[in-house]
Amino acid sequence: MSDPSAYYLPLGQGLFRPTAATESPWDREAQHGGPPTALLAHAMCRLDPDPGFRLGRLTVEFLGVLPRSDIRVEAQVARPGRRIRMLEAAMYAGDRPLALARAWQIAVQEGALDIPARAEGKLPSLPAEQPQEYFAELADWGYGKSIEWRWEEGSYTVPGPATVWTRVRLPLIEGEALRPLERVLIIADSANGVSAELPLDRWLFVPPAINVTLHRYPQGEWVRMAAETTLASDGLGSTLGMLGDALGPLGTVAQPLLVAPRPRAGL
Repeated sequence: MSDPSAYYLPLGQGLFRPTAATESPWDREAQHGGPPTALLAHAMCRLDPDPGFRLGRLTVEFLGVLPRSDIRVEAQVARPGRRIRMLEAAMYAGDRPLALARAWQIAVQEGALDIPARAEGKLPSLPAEQPQEYFAELADWGYGKSIEWRWEEGSYTVPGPATVWTRVRLPLIEGEALRPLERVLIIADSANGVSAELPLDRWLFVPPAINVTLHRYPQGEWVRMAAETTLASDGLGSTLGMLGDALGPLGTVAQPLLVAPRPRAGL
C-alpha cells in the first residue's frame, strides 16, 4: 500500500476516515491521541474562523480506545463572548462517543503589550538530521513515520526525560493545508511516549486525557517538546511537556497516566 496522504480522509457531513498515519503504539487498529486531538480542535475553530481569536487552552477527554474506522466530529459554541469564548466538540463512532473536547478561545489584541526580547527565552537550535527510530517493538509505526523526530536529549528507546524537535510530514485532512495549531496538537499527545519511564512491551502508560495551553502558535515547520514523566508506586503517573519553536516557548502539555503491566494479548 502507498503511504497515506493525510491523517484523515474527509467523507463529508462531519465524517472522516483515519489513515495508517493515525496508528496507535498500543494497537494497530486504534488511533494515537494526537491526530484526534487536532481534528477536534479543527472542528471547533471552523465554527467561526475569526483570526481575531486564538485558541488558548484545549482539554480532550478520551472515553476509550479510538478505533481506526470511520468517525464523526461535531462542534458547538458553548459560551459565546466578545473577548473570551468556550467551544466544545465530540468524536463518535456511530452513536458511541469516543472523545469530548473543550477549548477556550481568547481575543487577540495586536500591539497591546510591549514585550522586550529576552535572551533566556531562546531555545537550543534544531539538531542535525538523524536516523528515524521508534520504540524497539515498532519498527514500522504509522504515526511515528508521519513525523520527523530529531532528538536533543533522550530517544524513544531510552527511558526517562527527553527533548525532541518534531516536523509533521502530512496534512491533518486530505486536501487542506496543515495549520500551525494542528502542527502542535498532532505531536502534543506524544509527551508520555517521548519521556516513557517503562518499556512499551511490558507496560501500559495510557493518558485518558490531555490538556494543552498555548500563548502563541508555532512559526515554521518545527515544534520542540521537552517532556518528563513521573510515576507513583500505586499505578498512576503524570507527564508534563514544555512546547516551543525556533523563536522560544509556546506553552505546555499535561497528561494523567494509567500505568499497569501490559496484558499479553494487548489492550
